[in-house]
Amino acid sequence: MAQKSERTKVLFICSRNQWRSPTAEQHWRKHPKLLTRSAGTSPNARHTVSVDDIRWADVILVMEEKHQSRLRAQFTRLLSNKSIHVLDIPDDYQFMDPELIELLEQSLVSIIDLG
Repeated sequence: MAQKSERTKVLFICSRNQWRSPTAEQHWRKHPKLLTRSAGTSPNARHTVSVDDIRWADVILVMEEKHQSRLRAQFTRLLSNKSIHVLDIPDDYQFMDPELIELLEQSLVSIIDLG
């Protein structure tokens, strides 16, 4: 059980939780230092981001600036002590696209110590 608490809980967020954030969640799911979830900011998302998701996360990674704005508007108080990073990854990729995975890897290592 001690190992679980040492893992960083990362919440990946895009708009509809179809391609970018689920790819990130899937790709990093088995990393020994991470626990991952994904969600979307749209009401039409496969999984719309919830209060529980925000509370659960140690770090929140959003794909675009608009996602951060939406989160801050909806969860203002909950986000006061949360670390949010904008990855600047446009909605140009399909699920598990190798180029998307490469962008996610480059972004994540500069934010979270995976060493």
